[in-house]
Amino acid sequence: MDRVIVLEVVKERLGLRTTVRDTYLLAIIDGVLEELQDEKGLALDGASPSHLIFVVDYSAWRYQNRDSNTGMPRNLQYRLHNLVIHIGGGNSEL
Repeated sequence: MDRVIVLEVVKERLGLRTTVRDTYLLAIIDGVLEELQDEKGLALDGASPSHLIFVVDYSAWRYQNRDSNTGMPRNLQYRLHNLVIHIGGGNSEL
């Protein structure tokens, strides 16, 4: 998945117009992508709009809730669960 495209859409979602927070946002996006691929075993499709929007929403939520210890919102939990079922999460080599 193209992290620059994700960055641009995250910035649009958050209403950010400058590049001041790009480094921080890219670190969050990279962390989200790594978590979804390595920990959840999801092979994200960069051409899939639903995958892109999930990564954008998850990254924006991480950014907005960086100082909060509340759990993931239900809508993100459901969408993640559906991605795991649809894509087939988990490591098949185990």
